[in-house]
Amino acid sequence: MNTDQAIVFAVLAITLALFIWDKLRFDVVSMLALLAVALAGLVPADQVFAGFGHPAVVTVAAVLVISQGLVNAGVVDIIARFLGKVGNHPTVQVATLTAMVAVCSAFMNNVGALALLMPVAVWMSRQSGNSPSILLMPLAFGSLLGGMTTLIGTPPNIIIASYRQGEAPFGMFDFLPVGGAVALAGVLFIALVGWRLTPRRKENGDQQELFSVGDYLAEVRLPEESKSAGGTLHDLLEKLGDDADVAVVGLIRDENRQLAPSTYRVLRGNDILLLQADTDSLQQLLDNTDLEIAEQTAEEGREDLGAGDVQVSELVIGSESSLIGRSASRLKLRERYGVNVLAVARQGHRVKKRIGAMSFNAGDILLVQGTGEAIGGFVADLNCLPLADRGLRIGNPRRSLLATGIFAAALVLIVAGVLPAAIALVAAAVAMVIVGLLTSAQAYKSIDWSIIVLLAAMIPVGGALESSGGAELIANQMLALGQGLPAAAIVAVVLVGTMLLSNVVNNAAAAILVAPIALSLAGHMELPSDPLLMAVAVGASAAFLTPIGHQSNALVMEPGGYRFGDYWRLGLPLSLLLVVVAVPMILWVWG
Repeated sequence: MNTDQAIVFAVLAITLALFIWDKLRFDVVSMLALLAVALAGLVPADQVFAGFGHPAVVTVAAVLVISQGLVNAGVVDIIARFLGKVGNHPTVQVATLTAMVAVCSAFMNNVGALALLMPVAVWMSRQSGNSPSILLMPLAFGSLLGGMTTLIGTPPNIIIASYRQGEAPFGMFDFLPVGGAVALAGVLFIALVGWRLTPRRKENGDQQELFSVGDYLAEVRLPEESKSAGGTLHDLLEKLGDDADVAVVGLIRDENRQLAPSTYRVLRGNDILLLQADTDSLQQLLDNTDLEIAEQTAEEGREDLGAGDVQVSELVIGSESSLIGRSASRLKLRERYGVNVLAVARQGHRVKKRIGAMSFNAGDILLVQGTGEAIGGFVADLNCLPLADRGLRIGNPRRSLLATGIFAAALVLIVAGVLPAAIALVAAAVAMVIVGLLTSAQAYKSIDWSIIVLLAAMIPVGGALESSGGAELIANQMLALGQGLPAAAIVAVVLVGTMLLSNVVNNAAAAILVAPIALSLAGHMELPSDPLLMAVAVGASAAFLTPIGHQSNALVMEPGGYRFGDYWRLGLPLSLLLVVVAVPMILWVWG
């Protein structure tokens, strides 16, 4: 081992440790790794940031924009609408949901496909009286299976396509023979057997009881000569500071009731405010103002807090949300978005702390009140996912056909070899903006920049592993240990190794790190590189054992009431089935 190889291995070891530690964002960790190899002189200065222009990175960004265009056009909503008619039997529900998300994930970002269908799954579970845990883990795994089937289904496929040697990169449907067989076997297994292995947990106990707000509501009245009359709600709440936890969910004036009033609504004497507050915060309000408890106490429940354009919705905090680690009072959510956070559930229980003072975590479920437009802005800006209450848009058939036509045209150009994938998909993304399927602001916002930075940073790091001879060194050690093993065993080892790595680090990073090793192995064994690259692609997308291996797994953890150890119950047999199906298919198609 020479000095360059030692440096690369040290950087990769620290990088993997930081990925697993999960205290720093993975895009930050990947940039640190890039800077480390650059400062060590392992990447030429003019190539350090070349990853940002890599076709794989550009393709991933374009796919994310196209996915948002399809969502805006209502294409996926049209597909999903019939799911409410499939009946209440768990096998049928699991089969249709898993198959649907797999099909959607083949052509759009798999996290986006999951986010669109997760509210439908929760609604179906509530309608049928089944636990959401039966549907949500199969839905997440289905999104991963579907991504294996096409070039654009998942970032690892796009990355692996660029590593192909001696020939053109893998095409749009080159992944379909192996990925399709694996996806079909996986969906059938989950639908017939796998869902029975998921834990049977009621939805965080009883969801209506979990988010019962009746005990937290009170009516207070402004006296005729109140000092607060003539001022705004904002002025009134400012008197309490950040310690109190009070949300004004309604205002009654002259028998007229307004829900979720603006914080800049001017108050008058004899106004009655409907407040959501704990006992201490309510007492603090009464002590600091001249408000008084109304003669009639509030008897409203959650269902009474939404009427007209005002609605009450449940949202899941996404893994990249800017809410994480911050509090509602610090972010001034009511003032900025016009949304009241009424309750928070974490790990299956309603959080009893004051909402204004508590820090949010990824996966927390929020009960919020506001207008549909306000909640929509809240969801979009803060990277939250609607849960169960998301209404499906009717969709404009013309817009849906236009979006589908643009996307289909790009696919035809790619398959026919007229344009490379990156150029065709960027053209489709630009076309969607030009025809008004999404605005330029929405296009930029739809791109997951953390993934873009991860890919752009790790591609040169993977190149350093290859150029330093580190990949060849690892390949030699693997050959020495597996001397005499047949090609099928080598393919299986690469697949399983990538699979295990993708369960603890980002799957795109796993593909970038293992691909150079796979190429070195192929060279030493005088095998074609395609089978081993396909093994890396399949293994990188098979993060079924932990909730941290993929965003889809993490997103369903809280709504499904899962624990960390629940994933292997379904994930382990599914992973074994994947190996059994994938290895012979890879050798048959690409061997």
